[in-house]
Amino acid sequence: MLWAWAQHDTEGVRISRGMGLFLLAFGVWSWVLWPTFFKNILASEDSWSGGSPTPFLWVHLVIATVSLVLGTIIGVLGWRGYRAARD
Repeated sequence: MLWAWAQHDTEGVRISRGMGLFLLAFGVWSWVLWPTFFKNILASEDSWSGGSPTPFLWVHLVIATVSLVLGTIIGVLGWRGYRAARD
């Protein structure tokens, strides 16, 4: 439902090739940065208390997950914009 609305609403929007590449690079950077960050959080003493996850771990898991989702969406928009600008 949301995607159908977005396709009709953005009909006149254009992204330049340079901006498309920038957005794509941002998406790739998100996938380089956040898994490494979360791996380091998992190894932190602050993430565990008696073998159970702490609020510190949960908060950072949510932050990393949201950032990966947004990075993916931004990267896809960048790729689509880059491809559309070639035409």
